[in-house]
Amino acid sequence: MSVINASTTFQGYRRDNGRVGVRNHVIVLPVDDISNAAAEAVANNIKGTLALPHPYGRLQFGEDLELHFRTLIGTGCNPNVAAVVVIGIEEGWTKRVVDGIAATGKPVMGFSIELHGDHDTIMRASRCAKEFVHYATALARSECPIADLWVSTKCGESDTTSGCGANPTVGNAFDKLYALGSTLVFGETSELTGGEHIVAERCANDAVRERFMFMFNRYQDMIDRWKTSDLSESQPTKGNIAGGLTTIEEKALGNIQKIGKQCRVDGVLDKAEIPDAPGLWFMDSSSAAAEMVTLCAASGYAVHFFPTGQGNVIGNPILPVIKICANPRTVRTMSEHIDVDTSGLLQREIDLNQAGDKLLECMLATANGRWTAAEALGHREFVLTRIFESA
Repeated sequence: MSVINASTTFQGYRRDNGRVGVRNHVIVLPVDDISNAAAEAVANNIKGTLALPHPYGRLQFGEDLELHFRTLIGTGCNPNVAAVVVIGIEEGWTKRVVDGIAATGKPVMGFSIELHGDHDTIMRASRCAKEFVHYATALARSECPIADLWVSTKCGESDTTSGCGANPTVGNAFDKLYALGSTLVFGETSELTGGEHIVAERCANDAVRERFMFMFNRYQDMIDRWKTSDLSESQPTKGNIAGGLTTIEEKALGNIQKIGKQCRVDGVLDKAEIPDAPGLWFMDSSSAAAEMVTLCAASGYAVHFFPTGQGNVIGNPILPVIKICANPRTVRTMSEHIDVDTSGLLQREIDLNQAGDKLLECMLATANGRWTAAEALGHREFVLTRIFESA
């Protein structure tokens, strides 16, 4: 019997829009790169806040600009966030982010630097941030059904033990969560190359299958447009090759193990889009670890499963990242980064069902407040995905 069932609950933060978070962050969100210094100054002034600096937000246009706003707004809307201070150079773009986050009902306030300068902006934003910290720290956790916990996944620094151990562990956990009505997501479009037909066969209906193939072919068209006949030096990576993965097809077959055996693909998301129903979703996304996890956070996910073989240290400011590893050497040499050791799978000390339950036990502990290794070590990688160069 699984460690979770329909009556399983966790202690989460129920937000005004009904979503449930497992963390209670007050974030200071810069709209653009030149607002980073002010955002970080506010976070330095007010304890209990967290700045999310990034290098973009100037002279972007078209779909690239839309993705930028979608990611920032989605980050602020994530249920792991209790309140948001937004700082931007221009009033118009700052207001757009504020208005998008305000739709959730959570406290949010925007401050623009033009005609004010850093000193005045930092002072006003700091006063606001202090009030938001008081608000957030007065909130209490409440009992929530397991189906309210949204879980995302992405793997990194994969090797042969990933496809044989860590990724199937995630797949087993996903199967159990899926049966209980959870909202799940996977992605990494490039790392499905050669196995895309398997995912297409798992799609719930023709419309979902058509949308999935559109996303996959859009990526392939980009590769063709830049006259790149293969992904050499990028896919598989040098670390993947050192770990025994010699082709992108091998990597794809291991990657697909994360969606289990019982899940079907119920819907398809573009980058940083938010699902509107339970089930397993595919999101078109980069395979770069920090980019993908950032997109998952912007799509509203509250806990992230990250299987690794050779060892990856990725974290995120607002989305707890749970590391799973089946490689005994990596568990030994990078133990401080590993949350769930499933090396017993390949040594035949545990079976896949037991490995999946180990991950779900860690997930419940994380949802109830226990920090992940990445959180304890201060890994807060927040990396936005770009489509175009700036104008």
